Amino acid sequence: MKAKFLHNNLNVFDLNKSVEFYQKALGLTEVRRKSAADGSFTLVFLGDGQTGHQLELTWIRDRKEPYNLGDNEIHLAFSVPDKDEAYALHKQMGCICYENHDMDLYFIADPDGYWLEILAENRK
Repeated sequence: MKAKFLHNNLNVFDLNKSVEFYQKALGLTEVRRKSAADGSFTLVFLGDGQTGHQLELTWIRDRKEPYNLGDNEIHLAFSVPDKDEAYALHKQMGCICYENHDMDLYFIADPDGYWLEILAENRK
């Protein structure tokens, strides 16, 4: 058997704010949306238009407070064609949460506090 990556899921507190963030910060676009018939949840799948991998954002109607991410030791990684341009955008957005100059990478945090690693596309 050989498995194939399809998507990663993140639960989000404010779906519209999260979709807007991922569109602005990373250029992801909505691929599809599915909502429960009773409105209890909505799933939004975002894609990069380059790979088949998607990010699934899950919003749950009855959630009353932001998610507790604990130590938040997990992250998603993205490569960007122009790291300096991405860095300037993320700096302007105020979402850079950690920088490691020795490893030539940095992290941004989404509206729910999930960390996203940013790497140069041509990184060796």
